[in-house]
Amino acid sequence: MEANDGEQGRPAPTARPRPGPAARLLAAPPPGPARPQFWRSPLRGPWLTAVFGLVLLVGVTLLFLTGLLSYAAYNPDLAPVNDQTPGKGWLGFYLFSWPTSPHWLYRLTQGVHVVVGVVLVPVLLAKLWSVIPKLFEWPPVRSVSHGIERLSLLLLVGGAGFEFVTGILNVQLHYIFPGSFYTLHFYGAWVFIGAFVVHVAFRLPRAVRAVRAPGARPAAGTPEAAGLVSPRPAAATVSRRGAVAMVGLGSLALFVVTAGQSVGGWWRHTALLAPHGRDPGSGPNGFQINKTAASVGIRPSDIGPAWRLTVRGPGRQVVLTREELLAMEQNEAALPIACVEGWSTPDQLWSGVRLTALAALVGLGTDAPQVLVESVQRGGSFSSVALRDNQVRDHRSLLAVRVNGAVLSPDHGYPARVIVPGAPGVNNTKWVTRLTFGEPV
Repeated sequence: MEANDGEQGRPAPTARPRPGPAARLLAAPPPGPARPQFWRSPLRGPWLTAVFGLVLLVGVTLLFLTGLLSYAAYNPDLAPVNDQTPGKGWLGFYLFSWPTSPHWLYRLTQGVHVVVGVVLVPVLLAKLWSVIPKLFEWPPVRSVSHGIERLSLLLLVGGAGFEFVTGILNVQLHYIFPGSFYTLHFYGAWVFIGAFVVHVAFRLPRAVRAVRAPGARPAAGTPEAAGLVSPRPAAATVSRRGAVAMVGLGSLALFVVTAGQSVGGWWRHTALLAPHGRDPGSGPNGFQINKTAASVGIRPSDIGPAWRLTVRGPGRQVVLTREELLAMEQNEAALPIACVEGWSTPDQLWSGVRLTALAALVGLGTDAPQVLVESVQRGGSFSSVALRDNQVRDHRSLLAVRVNGAVLSPDHGYPARVIVPGAPGVNNTKWVTRLTFGEPV
């Protein structure tokens, strides 16, 4: 039997193979958050995500730069006793000699670092909320390049969470870290900023376009929607600008209850989230402290009449009683105390002996070298610190014995403490017992 003309030359139909279970699973997302219909907020979209992202771009950049300055302020390349992150290698490429002027420099940079970090928390959470559908997109990995992008997002989100959580815990003096906060926060910052730079390089042009077109809302499923627009949105209860305003109010509230610890004075009473928000007392010694004498094991005998100050130099040594120290020329300097946790004090009037005068006792002139400062404290970090030559030579750098006209209290470092302009609080060593000038540390 001859075939019809229309059927001539056609191959016989063949049955298509049915896709396997794995292929069917990848083709259709399973029920739950992997399906776009699961996410119903009418607020999500490129514009909202871009607004939060651009705020974080400015804020995180400021955080990273002030964090680098905070690390440099410790002069970690000067001596091992100053360096809480040994083995940093080329990550310390930018380190420089921390200046003593302006004397409020560390108070400003570290205050900004902590306050901005706290204020950005609502913005970070809102940004993560706005992109949460992307974390469940299906299939999880479509290609090698897509897999690399997903990995970078994991480092970005994980790094952000790690840095913010460890930073806030440190501000709150809640030390539950599996190691040194300094080391964890330092290396975590570099991992986070690497992922952050890659993310900004790919997403910044899209974010700028989205912000410039606030009224345009792309349809779900289109490339412009970027997987953020719900295909089945619920009824809106607030506008997108209203959502941005709510996040802004949250950040403003955190600013109000945090910034006072850096500003000081009357504003300190507004710092409800500051762990040092309690009243430090009245009188000349009535300003904030970090660690008390009891907390670091200072005994009455350590700072009693038997206390001596040993001053060492190349081939020379002088031992002074407190009375002999008081008999030397006394000088004054108005300087604040600023701590890594973000709190600081206004300028306090310190009086004592200039470090250059103590260096002169062991034959060192006005070009005094660096000095190793040692405390009688037992336990805890920074019981010893090395100060650079520029810090020693500043005429405001003192071995202080009085503050605001009164003898130092034990908690403020009696019988003598170092006070250096621009230095972090922990570098203003208390309960000093030995100064070693010029020798390698």
